[in-house]
Amino acid sequence: QVQLVESGGGLVQPGGSLRLSCVASGVVLNINSMGWYRQAPGKERELVATITSGGHTNYSDSVKGRFTISKTPPDRIKNTVYLQMDNLKPEDTAVYYCNADRVKLYNRLPDEYTYWGQGTQVTVSS
Repeated sequence: QVQLVESGGGLVQPGGSLRLSCVASGVVLNINSMGWYRQAPGKERELVATITSGGHTNYSDSVKGRFTISKTPPDRIKNTVYLQMDNLKPEDTAVYYCNADRVKLYNRLPDEYTYWGQGTQVTVSS
């Protein structure tokens, strides 16, 4: 099994910055991609940014140029993904969820799994 633990959320004024972290713990063979999703009240969960094991990144149009996703080099036991959020806007307010997709476990090949963190609240308000 893999556990995802997020941290770094909080309250920030418009124009401010926050950095989210997500640690994926568990013995894995490979994680195809990790990413961040968010869900605002009354809305569906939406993609924010993803990064593949090879470092390819993908951003939603609403955060391009303001958010940066990065990660630590692939590791068998601990993998961390970050989301640097700059120039935050009130519409960025949401619960942010970490995701690990197409995870291969040593003892459960060839199956692949998807894991989610518990979420961290980001509130942008003056």
